Amino acid sequence: MKAFGRRAALIGLGGVAGWGLSRWLGADLPVYTGTNRITAPSGEKWLNDASGLSATPIHRHLTLQHNAMEKLIAAIRRELAEAKAEGRPLNVGAARHSMGGQAIPRNGTAITFDNGSVEIDSANQTYLAQAGARWSQVIAALDPVGWSPKVMQSNNDFGVAATFSVNAHGWPVPFGPMGSTVRSLRMVLPSGDLVTCSATENADLFSLAMGGYGLAGVIVDLEVEMVKNTRLLPSFEVLDASTFADAFRIATKDPSVTMAYGRLNVERDTFFQKALLVTYRETADQSDLPAAKGSGWMSHAASRLYRAQLGNETFKSFRWWNETRLGPALAAGEVTRNTLINEPVVTLDDRNPDRTDILHEYFIGFGAFDDFLVACREVIPASYQEFLNVTLRYVAQDDQSALSYAPEPRIAAVMSFSQELTQRAEADMARMTRALIDRVVALGGTYYLPYRPHATVDQFAAAYPKAREFAQAKRALDPQRVLRNNLWDSYLGQL
Repeated sequence: MKAFGRRAALIGLGGVAGWGLSRWLGADLPVYTGTNRITAPSGEKWLNDASGLSATPIHRHLTLQHNAMEKLIAAIRRELAEAKAEGRPLNVGAARHSMGGQAIPRNGTAITFDNGSVEIDSANQTYLAQAGARWSQVIAALDPVGWSPKVMQSNNDFGVAATFSVNAHGWPVPFGPMGSTVRSLRMVLPSGDLVTCSATENADLFSLAMGGYGLAGVIVDLEVEMVKNTRLLPSFEVLDASTFADAFRIATKDPSVTMAYGRLNVERDTFFQKALLVTYRETADQSDLPAAKGSGWMSHAASRLYRAQLGNETFKSFRWWNETRLGPALAAGEVTRNTLINEPVVTLDDRNPDRTDILHEYFIGFGAFDDFLVACREVIPASYQEFLNVTLRYVAQDDQSALSYAPEPRIAAVMSFSQELTQRAEADMARMTRALIDRVVALGGTYYLPYRPHATVDQFAAAYPKAREFAQAKRALDPQRVLRNNLWDSYLGQL
């Protein structure tokens, strides 16, 4: 689920390479050892995720690679029946880039899908993807024939069904979350029945599965909408943060803008006072589009610069200058839509064994954005965390998902922190997260569920008012609760 910035802007994002150990406020940040150091257990009976903080005991972990649908469905039914007979939970994942065990069944059977068939239906402007297909495989199939995913996550390593299951959004506009682009899907219910779901067929199941974290059924394939791949040209605008929401709203309503995102500065002295708005428009010449590329030298240069910010206010200022001045000059050329979204997580990988990248994400109405900035200025600098980046995206209204985070058009603020792997840092992160959630919910906003499970149950229920309905529907659909994960155990199961 890592969702950092854009390769073409040069300055974006990266994983953590550990360039410093001072605290975000500039004082020395000691590295703790001994009992305070978090050391995750490992081995075949343990499963973790991108945070490195979600080590969970499991019964077993198996990978399903069946491309033949009959074999895949039979295997799923067999595993479901065995899990129910033994009273164990089961859950399915793909890249496992959540950060709180949302795809891990405690003491249960963890299944990883690793099948990647993609069939294109140009007449209907859709493609049929197996649940385990990664976005890189989708782009590889669509790009040669001139198509592009309508909405996908910002990195291409993740699974298509996994994206639907967390209802992740992207940065194309003016679309909603990825789930809004799924025409239909097939999934195996806890009962073993195979059903087809869409907005009009088994619509209740479709709503539960969209952003339902695999708790409604095991998806086997999805019919997803696609759009034409196009050649785009970026524009860059530096703004006062207080004017960003209005400028972003205007950009997302401009029919010529097909992709857009924003950033805020993170230097301590001027925290969240400046903004950068990046928009992409189609060029006049759409002939002979080049093949989608992968990471280039700019991505790796951006990663090193991104890491140099750690504990270093000078580099934070330099990165902002680079992002708003040098970056636009270097990244101002034409680029295809598929090249922009064809970025792997490895470019952003954290190689420091003493730290981990932690994401937050908050969804705020346009009218509440200025108050959100105030809340962040008051809460984040008072913490002990290293704050490195925030990317701002647009999410259209979502009325389909039972656990919708966008009941109105919203700005998504994707935040990146570098956290020490210590008990002290984890406790501080939990405190800061709860403080931010309180402020965001008070503003009518929502926080995203695939990250660290630091929210209280009451905060979860306040942010997702239909959560109790979801839990009731889940209990009726799955009386034995065979499909479970940390999200159910920690939150939904408590309602």
